[in-house]
Amino acid sequence: MLTILTDALLAALLVAALLLIRGFALARSRGSVPCRLRVGSHSWRSGVARYADGELHWIPLIGVLFRPRHAIARRGLTVSSRRRIDGGLWAVDCGPVSLAMSEDALTGFLAWLESAPPSAYLDVA
Repeated sequence: MLTILTDALLAALLVAALLLIRGFALARSRGSVPCRLRVGSHSWRSGVARYADGELHWIPLIGVLFRPRHAIARRGLTVSSRRRIDGGLWAVDCGPVSLAMSEDALTGFLAWLESAPPSAYLDVA
């Protein structure tokens, strides 16, 4: 009985360690910034945003895969409002999706939006 509990505890610790390593790898990867995401009226979820090929990829911090859960295309993206929220973060509303990030990350996000090719339609409030 004790070996079963020991094995289960060891397996749980291994999974926790792998998730922690995954989180560090995501946060340290080049071109990634910590970013929270909220869809509609749901609660904020922590993750990492990465700019790739005209899209903002959002990858949740808790998870197994390195694939993005949300891909927000720069082309036609509309930022309707900006506001300061708790924790010193800034929230921007982009249609049904809201993003929360640090002031430096917000500056980078807005610069990324404004640097779109001339053929892209942009509307930044």
